[in-house]
Amino acid sequence: MFRRWILPLFPVSSEPVNVQKLDSIVAEIKSAEPESKGESYSKPDYKNPTSRPVRLFAFDPNQASVDQLTELGIPAFLAKRIDKYRSKGGQFRKKEDLLHIYDFPSDLYKNLEPYIRLPQGQNKKFASAASDNFTPNTYKNDTKPYTKSPAYVKPVIASFDINTTDTAQLIKLKGIGTKLSLRILKFRDALGGFHSTSQFSEVFGLDSLALSELTKYAKVQSSVRKININTVTIEELGQNPYLRNKKINAVIINYRTQHGPYQSIDDLKKVRVLDEKLIEKLRPYLEF
Repeated sequence: MFRRWILPLFPVSSEPVNVQKLDSIVAEIKSAEPESKGESYSKPDYKNPTSRPVRLFAFDPNQASVDQLTELGIPAFLAKRIDKYRSKGGQFRKKEDLLHIYDFPSDLYKNLEPYIRLPQGQNKKFASAASDNFTPNTYKNDTKPYTKSPAYVKPVIASFDINTTDTAQLIKLKGIGTKLSLRILKFRDALGGFHSTSQFSEVFGLDSLALSELTKYAKVQSSVRKININTVTIEELGQNPYLRNKKINAVIINYRTQHGPYQSIDDLKKVRVLDEKLIEKLRPYLEF
């Protein structure tokens, strides 16, 4: 197309174009290029990355970078999940808190446990250093003596009903701030209420301190909101944290349509997509 349509519009001379001469010039230019030019760079293959060698060393899970975590043998997606957990205010106060990261393998934790280093007593050291360096303000009125403020008295926290409480009560607990308190209430409301304190560990982002505080003060004193399995819609099922899988919810509704209303929890066991563990989780929340 270039030779036939474009080149005739821009004649550079009256002589016809010598194609063989042009090809020879191109060949000379290619031969003059350094051979190393094409060898110094190779496009990385992102689809098949090479595995990094594992190197075990002492590390603090609160401080280690994503690269350091992957070097320890932690999969990249888990290393990023740890980094995301820390960015949202999560902290590792005990070695076992690493297992609260979703899908973290227990065998990998056993290999890493001897290398986990968590600083102890930092808060006490900071408080001691701050008190040693404190000096009272000097007032302009020298006749007015400096009086020490009364000692802070920690408020007494009473037990409360986790199914009726609000964020104001939750943020009084150690290890629970505004974000975590909102996350707890969001999980509770979607679930229909907690029926057992063992469910606290299912809330993402709660470390051992927060779980200990919740277990100590949060009590299950009111009943949960139940789902009528024979009238519920597929959209209403999807709001429950245990039933996020749309395909499973569709099978539950279709089975009900084909075989009639469910009579008991045993009828749910006939739905092949529901395993025993999920059915036991749903048992306190279903009515027939």
